[in-house]
Amino acid sequence: MSRHTNSTSSSSSLQSSSAHAANQQLEQEAAVIESGFIERGKPGYRPTMLALFLGAFSTFVLLYCVQPLMPILSEAFDIDAATSSLSLSVATGMLAVGLLITGPISDALGRKSVMSVALLAAAIFSLLAAAMPSWSGVLVLRALVGLSLSGLCAVAMTYLNEEIDPRYVGLSMGLYISGNSIGGMSGRLISGVMVDWVPWRWTLAVIGIVALVAAVLFIRWLPPSKHFTPRPLNWRNVLSGFAVHFRDRGMPFLFLEAFLLMGGFVTLYNYIAYRLLAEPYSVSQALVGVLSIAYLSGTWSSAWAGSLADRHGRQRIFWLFIVMMLVGLAVTLFSPISLILIGILIFTFGFFAAHSLASGWVGQRATQAKGQASSLYLFSYYLGSSVAGTLGGAFWYWGGWHGVAAFIAVLLLAALAVGALHLRRLA
Repeated sequence: MSRHTNSTSSSSSLQSSSAHAANQQLEQEAAVIESGFIERGKPGYRPTMLALFLGAFSTFVLLYCVQPLMPILSEAFDIDAATSSLSLSVATGMLAVGLLITGPISDALGRKSVMSVALLAAAIFSLLAAAMPSWSGVLVLRALVGLSLSGLCAVAMTYLNEEIDPRYVGLSMGLYISGNSIGGMSGRLISGVMVDWVPWRWTLAVIGIVALVAAVLFIRWLPPSKHFTPRPLNWRNVLSGFAVHFRDRGMPFLFLEAFLLMGGFVTLYNYIAYRLLAEPYSVSQALVGVLSIAYLSGTWSSAWAGSLADRHGRQRIFWLFIVMMLVGLAVTLFSPISLILIGILIFTFGFFAAHSLASGWVGQRATQAKGQASSLYLFSYYLGSSVAGTLGGAFWYWGGWHGVAAFIAVLLLAALAVGALHLRRLA
C-alpha cells in the first residue's frame, strides 16, 4: 500500500513538474521574439496561437453556454422561448455595442492590455451571474459579460494581422477561429450535460471558473505587441476611421455578410433544442448539449478554409461555403434525427469556413484604423446574433422548425447574393 502511494505521489509530482516546465518553455518562447513578424515554426508562434486560441475559446464558452439552458431557464423563471433567448441576445447585443468603443481604445492603449482586462472581467461577471436570484439580474450580468468580451473580440484579429508574418495570416486566423468553434462546442457541451446532474447555477459557476483559468494563461503566454503604433483617441479620429472603411468597395459588404451569416447560425442553435426536446423526439437535455460536437467540424473547416484562401483567393471560394450552409439547413427539415444531426454538421462546417474567410478578408483590406475595421465587422457579426437570434422566436411560434428554417434560409440567400454577385469580383 505504501509502495502504491509513493508511486502515485511520484507520478503526480512528475506530471506537475512537466506542466510547469511546459509553461516555462511557452513563456520563454514568447519572450524571445525579435523585432520582425511572428513566423510559423519560429519562437513565439506557438505561445501566441495558444494564447489567442484560449481567448477565442473563452469568448464562445461564456457567450453560448446559455443556449442549451434556454428551456431550463424558461421553466426556472416562467418565461417563453423568445424571452429566454435574451440570455444570449443581451450578451451579444452589448458585445456588438462595445466593439465600437473597445476597438478605438485598443488603437490608443495597446492590444494585449485591453484583451487581458476583457477576459478577466468577463469571467468574473459570469461567476456573479450564477448567483443572481432574479431574471433581470441575470440579464444585467449577461450584458456585462458581452460588454467585457468586446475587448478581446475587437482586438484579437487586429493583433494577428499586425504581429503574424503575412504569409501565415490565413492559417493563423483559421486557428484563432477554431478556438471559437471549440469554445462554442465546449460551452454547450459542458452546460448541456451538467444541467442534467446539477442546478443550472452551478453549471454557470463551473464555466466561469474555466474562463478565469484561461484568462490567466492568456496573460502569461501572449507576447507583447511589436508593431503596434498608438493612434490618439478622439472622436474625430474614430469617425474618420469608420468613414474610411465604409468608403471601401468591399468592407460594407463584408460587414453585411457577418450580420447575415451569424444571424442564421445563432438562430439555428437557439431553437434546435426546443425542437428536439419536444415530441416526437423528447431527447434528454444532455443529448442537446452533445449536439455541440458538430462544432468540431468548424474547428477543422476554419483552418482548412484559411489555408485554401491563401492559395486560391477568398473571392473564389467564399460563396461556396454559404451554399454548404443552405444544404445543411435543408437536410434538417427531414424527420429522422440522424438526418437532422447530419444537417447541423454540414451547416456548422460551412459557417465556420465562411466566417474565417470573411474575418481574414477584413484584416487584409484594412490599411489604416485596423482596430476599427475589426470592430465594425464584429459589431455586425454579433448584432446579427442578437437581432436574428431573438426574431427567430417569433418564427418558432409561427411555424415551428419549418418557420425557423424559412427565416434562416432568407438570411443565407441574401448572404449568397452578396458573396456571389459582389465580393466575388473584388481583387
